[in-house]
Amino acid sequence: MNAASTPTAQDEVVPLLSDLIRINTSNPTHPERPAAEWVAARLDEVGIASQILESEPGRAATIARIEGSDPTRKPLLIHGHLDVVPADASEWSVDPFGGEVRDGYVWGRGAIDMKDMDVMTLALVREWARTGRKPPRDIVLAFVPDEEAGGRKGAHWLVDHHPDLFAECTEAISEVGGYSVSVGGDLRLYLIQTAEKGINWLRLRAKGRPGHGSMLHDDNAVTRLAAAVTRIGAHEFPVVVTDTMRRFLAETAKVSGVEIDPDDPAPGLAKLGSIARFVGASVRNTANPTMLEAGYKTNVIPSSAEATIDTRFLPGQEEQLLATIDELIGDGVTRETIVNDIAVETSFDGALVDEMAAALRAEDPGARPVPYLMSGGTDAKSFSLLGIRCYGFSPLRLPPDLDFAALFHGIDERVPVDGLHFGVRVLDRFLSAC
Repeated sequence: MNAASTPTAQDEVVPLLSDLIRINTSNPTHPERPAAEWVAARLDEVGIASQILESEPGRAATIARIEGSDPTRKPLLIHGHLDVVPADASEWSVDPFGGEVRDGYVWGRGAIDMKDMDVMTLALVREWARTGRKPPRDIVLAFVPDEEAGGRKGAHWLVDHHPDLFAECTEAISEVGGYSVSVGGDLRLYLIQTAEKGINWLRLRAKGRPGHGSMLHDDNAVTRLAAAVTRIGAHEFPVVVTDTMRRFLAETAKVSGVEIDPDDPAPGLAKLGSIARFVGASVRNTANPTMLEAGYKTNVIPSSAEATIDTRFLPGQEEQLLATIDELIGDGVTRETIVNDIAVETSFDGALVDEMAAALRAEDPGARPVPYLMSGGTDAKSFSLLGIRCYGFSPLRLPPDLDFAALFHGIDERVPVDGLHFGVRVLDRFLSAC
C-alpha cells in the first residue's frame, strides 16, 4: 500500500466508531468479549500485539503497550471502557446499535460514553503503526469491561490481579474531559477533568406488620419507606466548593465576564446556559432515589419495602453525606451499601497538563482549558489506587447548541463527525509531545 492510499486516523475514526457501536455491549446483558476481540483484531492488523484478559467468562479487557522513543520516560496509561448502558430502541429516532452516520453525527449507544475515545485512540495508534511513528514514551492501552457497573469486573479487577501491566505508569487519560463549552463569542472553555465524586449506592429497607389491604393499618412498611425516600429526594445539600471547582469558577467568571459567587455559584452559572448542567452537581453532595420494590399482591400489605439511592459525595465529604442520610431516613428504616468507591482529585499542573492545553490551543485558538470536577464516576477511581494521576481528556470541539450533558446515558446519543476529527488531531499533538 503506498503512502497516498494509506488511511489516516481521521479517515478511519468514523467507520471504526460505527463498527464498534454495532457491537452491543450493554452491561450486564451483553458481555464485552466480542468488542475486546474486535479491538485486538484492529491492533493486530497493524502489527500491535495485545492480550485479552477475563475477570469471568465474557467480561474481557484488551491490553497493549506502544513502545516509545525514550525508554527512560515513565509510561502513560490510556484507558477506556467497552461496555455501555442499555438503550430502549422504542425511545430512539435511530437504531441505538446501528452506528448510523447522519446529519454530521455518528449516532448510537456509546457514541460519547465512551466508544468515541476508544476509537480515536485506536485510529491514532493504527496510523502510527503504519507510518512507523513512535510517541516520546511508552503508552499502555487498556480497553476494559464493566465500568458502567462500577468496574469490579473490569478496571478494579485488573488493578487487583494484574497491577504489573501498569507498572511505572505515572499518569493516565480517559473519558469525560477535554470537551468544549461555548461561553460566548469565539471563546470556548475546555473542561479537563481533574476530580470526580465518590459513589455510595445505598439500599434502604423498611419493615412493618403485614396485613389485609382493606384494613386500617398504622405499621405499613411501604408508607414508612416512601416517606424516607421523599425526604431524601427533596433534600438539598449545602454548597461545598473544592479546590478544583474554585479554580474552575474563577476561570469561568474571568472568561465570561459574569460574576460568580463561589459560595453560591448557581445564579451566575445560570446566566451561561448549558454550562450550569455540567457543574451544578459538582459543588454539592447528591442523593437521588432510583428504584423501589415492595409487595406481591394489591390487597396484601407487605412486611417489607426496599429502595435504592444513588449518592455521590465530593472529596472529603462521605461521612457528612451519610450522616445526613441517617437523619433523613428516620426510625424504622435501615441502610446498607451496595457499591462504594472513592472520590478522586488531582491538581491541574505539570508538563502533562501544559501539553493538553497546548494541543487544544493549536487546534482551536479560542480554547481556554480549565479543570473541573465531574459529578459521575470513571475507572480513574481504580487506576488512582496505583498512584497514577488521572485526567479526563477525551477532546471534542462541540457545536454551541448541543446539549452534551443530556446525551450521557440519554436518548439519541451521538457525537459530531467534526468533533471526532478534531479529537484525533488534538490527541495526535498531545501524545506526540507529552
